[in-house]
Amino acid sequence: MNTRIILAAAIGALALSGAAQAQEGTAAGVAGGAATGAVVGGPVGAVVGGVVGGIAGTAIDPPPAEVRQYVVRERYEPVRVERRIVVGEALPETVVVREVPNYESYSYAYVNDQRVIVDRRSRKVVEIVD
Repeated sequence: MNTRIILAAAIGALALSGAAQAQEGTAAGVAGGAATGAVVGGPVGAVVGGVVGGIAGTAIDPPPAEVRQYVVRERYEPVRVERRIVVGEALPETVVVREVPNYESYSYAYVNDQRVIVDRRSRKVVEIVD
């Protein structure tokens, strides 16, 4: 079988398995991704699976409902930035993020008329709240 086909199949399968592994952390993501990749694509698939699973395993968990409710209730002036806000990308350093009380993993901001919840450590957007 063509190596490219195997590799493409492994990456597709790993995208699904990696997302499922995200809540279990990086180690579980690497192990799960490598196992799935090995089944689909042999040794090459195992390597790709480990990488993809490890990346997915580093994702922060979705915020609890209480965090969303808090962010929606808060009133503050929006900040304007030139670029589109996207889940998974860090907010620009010029955007001031505010802490969510009792939830040390999350912060929030109001950017371009969008309320966003961000990972406090990385400033990456976790969710855009409507």
